[in-house]
Amino acid sequence: MTTLLERDATTWQDIGGLYTAEEIAQQPAVWRALSASLRAHQDRVAAFLGQRLDDPRQRVILTGAGSSAYAGQIVADELNARCAAQVRAIATTSLLTHPELYLDPGAPTLLVSFARSGDSPESLAAVELVRATVADARFLHITCNPSGALAVRGANDDAACVLLMPAASCDRGFAMTSSFTSMLLAALCVLSGDADCAARPERLADAAERALAHWAPAAAALAAHPVERVAYLGSGPLEALAREAALKLLELTGGRVLGMADTPLGFRHGPKSALNAASLVVLFYSGKPLARRYETDLLDELRRDGVAARVLTVGVGGDFGADAPDWTDAWLAPLWLLMAQQYALHQSAALGLRPDNPFASGTVNRVVQGVTIYAHAQENEHD
Repeated sequence: MTTLLERDATTWQDIGGLYTAEEIAQQPAVWRALSASLRAHQDRVAAFLGQRLDDPRQRVILTGAGSSAYAGQIVADELNARCAAQVRAIATTSLLTHPELYLDPGAPTLLVSFARSGDSPESLAAVELVRATVADARFLHITCNPSGALAVRGANDDAACVLLMPAASCDRGFAMTSSFTSMLLAALCVLSGDADCAARPERLADAAERALAHWAPAAAALAAHPVERVAYLGSGPLEALAREAALKLLELTGGRVLGMADTPLGFRHGPKSALNAASLVVLFYSGKPLARRYETDLLDELRRDGVAARVLTVGVGGDFGADAPDWTDAWLAPLWLLMAQQYALHQSAALGLRPDNPFASGTVNRVVQGVTIYAHAQENEHD
C-alpha cells in the first residue's frame, strides 16, 4: 500500500485529501518536468522578451491574486536587482481598483500574469486594463491550465506569450501547491536573463525529494498538537513566502486556525501581541548572514518570553532543515514551503475537514466567484 506524507493513499482518499497530498508530494517530479519544458521553450520565450529586460524604460509588472500574487512578490526584488528593467509585484486586486497609481500609458510595460486556472475574472480584467491603458503593452501568461481563458486568448494574441506549466501542476485540490511553486520557479528562470537557469528546478527537486521524506513524520507530529493561531515569519523575499504559508493554513483549515505573516523585525511592532499558549511561530531562515542575526535575536526573545507554545525554524540549520544549494532566498522559497504545505494538510485532517475541499458550503471557491468587473472611469471622477 502506498504511503503518502505519513498516511496511506486509501486513507487520504477516505478523508477527502488525496488530491492535495499527491500534489504536495509530486512537486519534485513536477519541477523536473518544468526544467525540461523550459529548455524546450527557451528560444520562443527569449524571442518574445527580446531586449526588454535590458531596457531601463521597460516596466515589468508581476501580477495575480491570492497565492498567485505572492509568487510575484517572492521573485520581484530578485528580478529587479538582476534586470535593467523596473520590476515590481502588483496584485490584480490592487491594479483593478487603483490603476492610475501603477500604470503609465507612455511606459512600455510587460504584464506577467500568474494563474493556476487562467479563469479568474481579475486576471482576465487586468490584461484588458493594461491593453487599454498602455500603448506599448506585452503579456507573459504563466499558467497551469491550457484550457483556461488566459491561455486560450493568449494563444491568439500577437502581443502575448503563453508559458504553460507541466500538466500535473494544475492542482485538482482547493489549495495551490504544485501550481504555486512551478509558476514561481518558471518566472525566476525566464526573467532572470540567465540561460542556465532552466536546470535549477531540476537541481532543487533533488533537495526537495530528500526534504519531503525527512520532514514528513515531524510535520505530521507537529499538526497533532492543537493550535489556535500560527505566525509565519520571513525576511526579504521570505516575507511573501510567510504570507503564502499562512494562507495555506487558513484555507486548508477552513479558517479555524488563524494564519499570520510578518517579518521578524516587524513582528515586534504589534503583531507579537497575538501570541498565546495555543500559538505556534514558524520562522523561515534567510540565507543572508545579516538577516540571520536579526532572526536569531527574535527567536531568542520569543523562546525566552515563552508566550507561544512552540517556536520553530525552517531552512538551512533549522528545525526543518535541508541540504540546499547555495542560492538566494527567492530561489529556495519553494523548498521551504514544502514544510508549511504538509503542516496545513495535516492540520486540516486533524480538524476533520476534507482538505481537497475544506469549504463544502461553497463560501470560498477554488476559482474565485462573485466578482463584478467595473470599467475604469476617469481618475478623480468624484473630485
